Amino acid sequence: MTHRQTADSRQERTPAPTDRHTLTVPETARLLGISDDATYDAVQRGDIPSIRIGQKISIPSAKLGA
Repeated sequence: MTHRQTADSRQERTPAPTDRHTLTVPETARLLGISDDATYDAVQRGDIPSIRIGQKISIPSAKLGA
């Protein structure tokens, strides 16, 4: 594989969760090392800051230090 092919394949990959401004609840759970249910509970209590758009929950990665 040439350097050019390697660079092209990197551009096509899905960004890592920490490359984005927001994370999903399951991504946040994996990052924190807790279950999805525990993460949803923490969001519900306000322990983890979140943004709701309809039923979608997004967690700002900057608030997690990610």
